[in-house]
Amino acid sequence: MTDLKFTAEHEWARLEGDVVTIGITDYAQDQLGELVYVELPETGAQISAGQEVVVIESVKAAGDIKSPVNGTIIEVNAALGDEPEKVNEDPTGEGWFYRVRVESTGDLDSLMDESAYQDLISSLD
Repeated sequence: MTDLKFTAEHEWARLEGDVVTIGITDYAQDQLGELVYVELPETGAQISAGQEVVVIESVKAAGDIKSPVNGTIIEVNAALGDEPEKVNEDPTGEGWFYRVRVESTGDLDSLMDESAYQDLISSLD
């Protein structure tokens, strides 16, 4: 088991103190194919759960990444501007998108744990 929580849209969230790091899952990057572009949000932006925050483009598709939490963006993974392939290579590590300072960790309560997420993706195959 990991310390990650998951959304049905294949985003992951890792809580450390009052900061949540957000990215996409290995399943999502595999479905998208090679990422060629990532547009990250501005630091300092206030975001709401469900809000489109990141734009990604791959060789197969373009899409939006929605925030699973409410809060303030305190950091973005600037390396993805030059190296979007980091998302494909290490989606739950160096391929993270942004970090949010949350007012309440309760937003994470509605997300899936790894077991529930594995059940979800196995039902999609």
